[in-house]
Amino acid sequence: MTVHCVPCSLERADPSLVIFRDDLWACEIFPGFEVPGWFVVRARRHVLHMRDLDEREATTYGARLRDLTAAVSGALDVKTVYIVSFGERHPHFHSLVIGRGDDLPERHRSADILALRESLVDLAAAKAVAPAVAAAYSSRTA
Repeated sequence: MTVHCVPCSLERADPSLVIFRDDLWACEIFPGFEVPGWFVVRARRHVLHMRDLDEREATTYGARLRDLTAAVSGALDVKTVYIVSFGERHPHFHSLVIGRGDDLPERHRSADILALRESLVDLAAAKAVAPAVAAAYSSRTA
């Protein structure tokens, strides 16, 4: 773990924030993004960019996202799941996975949903949906 790396610090996250962990990837509710249906998939190894992933990480990343987006969609009954990766504020390769309900107004869809983050943060509600998403993910990967 790198000093002051928020994604690396999630190795010590409360278990109620964890959706899955395997030897290469982890998915948790991310600090400051505690919105129901929003999760971060991160490399467990400290790596800065997608281009820096090793062969195993690179070949498994897509499968993890496929299974997680299916789990989010099924567990939360949402048709649209966004995947966003910037990595500038937290220099550690990670992707934000956002389940978007049909009730979200058109003006807030696509990248504009990120502007709603602060108004949607609700740790208790985010933690409440996590077990269903974790179970749906586990059933896909069992």
